Amino acid sequence: MADAPEYVIEMLHITKEFPGIKANDDITLQLKKSEIHALLGENGAGKSTLMSVLFGLYQPEEGEIRKNGQPVKISNPNDATALGIGMVHQHFKLIDVFTVLDNIILGAETTKLGFLQKKEARKKVQELSERYGLKVDLDAKVEDITVGMQQRVEILKMLYRDNEILIFDEPTAVLTPQEIDELMQIMKNLTKEGKSILFISHKLNEIMAVADRVTVLRKGKYVGTVNTAETDKQALSNMMVGRPVQLVVDKDDAKPADVVLRVEDLCVPSHLHKKDAVHNVSFDVRAGEIVCIAGIDGNGQTELVYGLSGLDKPTGGSISLCGQDITHGSIHKRLEHMSHIPEDRHKYGLILDFTLEQNLVLQRYQEPRFQKSGFIRTDEVRQYAECLIDQYDVRSGQGPVTVARSMSGGNQQKAIIAREVDRDKPLIVAVQPTRGLDVGAIEYIHKQLVAQRDAGKAVLLISLELDEVMSLSDRILVMYEGELVGELDPKQTTVSELGLYMAGAKRDGKGGGAA
Repeated sequence: MADAPEYVIEMLHITKEFPGIKANDDITLQLKKSEIHALLGENGAGKSTLMSVLFGLYQPEEGEIRKNGQPVKISNPNDATALGIGMVHQHFKLIDVFTVLDNIILGAETTKLGFLQKKEARKKVQELSERYGLKVDLDAKVEDITVGMQQRVEILKMLYRDNEILIFDEPTAVLTPQEIDELMQIMKNLTKEGKSILFISHKLNEIMAVADRVTVLRKGKYVGTVNTAETDKQALSNMMVGRPVQLVVDKDDAKPADVVLRVEDLCVPSHLHKKDAVHNVSFDVRAGEIVCIAGIDGNGQTELVYGLSGLDKPTGGSISLCGQDITHGSIHKRLEHMSHIPEDRHKYGLILDFTLEQNLVLQRYQEPRFQKSGFIRTDEVRQYAECLIDQYDVRSGQGPVTVARSMSGGNQQKAIIAREVDRDKPLIVAVQPTRGLDVGAIEYIHKQLVAQRDAGKAVLLISLELDEVMSLSDRILVMYEGELVGELDPKQTTVSELGLYMAGAKRDGKGGGAA
């Protein structure tokens, strides 16, 4: 009997081109059975493109894919599924108005005489969810559940199809620290059961914790493959960016001045249930400081930002910005004093079918600089866009005229940050500003936020990344079940104490209960 091939999947000399850009340039990737193989690289390095080739979403110009040593042709995702390859995409492919259960079984329905056997499907999904610790409400509509829950739905969708090769594209970009730990455990359990995992990430901690081997890409080219046991975070970040990267935020002590944002007893309604998602929340943010609201996803942070930015109307309390009461002011009025980096870049950050340059002037096109007698001054817009693209290293195939939808997630994020920081407003509300970004881009954005603070701006940061919360903020406010339960000084606290507040196990005087 012949020996089983060493590699379950091989992608040999893959080249994939798009207009103006070689996304994958002669890349080879080999996945062993039952291993977790990480794919590491900067935003726009070609990681998602390579995985989309494996999943049949793109056809390569050159190269070959083999499964268990045999060449295979993957023309579309159905071919990939037939070969046992499943993928959880960075931006989830779920239907908002369907229930969780319907999304999981869609396209792989169990039928009998043409009738849908939902009872059997529900049983299979429940068994999978218990077996892998993926707790979800099968009857909730996708539009009503948190992003962390949507992530679980995507994983269950893959497991429901009995896939043996699992591709995770930035799976932790939207998860809380606790959910990330759970996912890491789930991934390890999956490989114990004989599944093989390709894991795209820029988070070095996670790669070191969970991956057996790492393949590094840079600007569409293969840099190398290393065993995680024989490397460290600094070496990986150097391979990925091509230069030494500062992994710790370097900043002086804050010098807080006047109050820019004052929130008093604010209540904001919930979209999910009758009670308020935010109740009686009060805090100040001063010029020259970064105040971070930390918490596990789904504890009212999103609704708090909606209330501040005008996307939701508060049911009680008041908001004042630069001394003006804006509680019931229009979004336009708020944006006169506020820059907003939203949580969902696709829904609230960009118009995906507009070009990059159009997106960069979305809130400014009526300024005299960009229009004359009601007509857009395209030359001025182009010049401004080129300047921001250069300054923030926004990578795109066709520069300012690239359609936003075709850019990588990290570069879309950089474009939003460039636009919002450049608007030069007294308050910056940054929600998950480094979500889905690589170490080089994170380093750059952290420096930008610190520079804004040092220039006398007030920065309100909402983040689920504990490292980011601890290293970037001057004050930490912890939110639990819609209330502020603690105010912590990052210099005086630890990650585990912060975790206790986030889980509701500890409170200070703010939210009632004993510290």
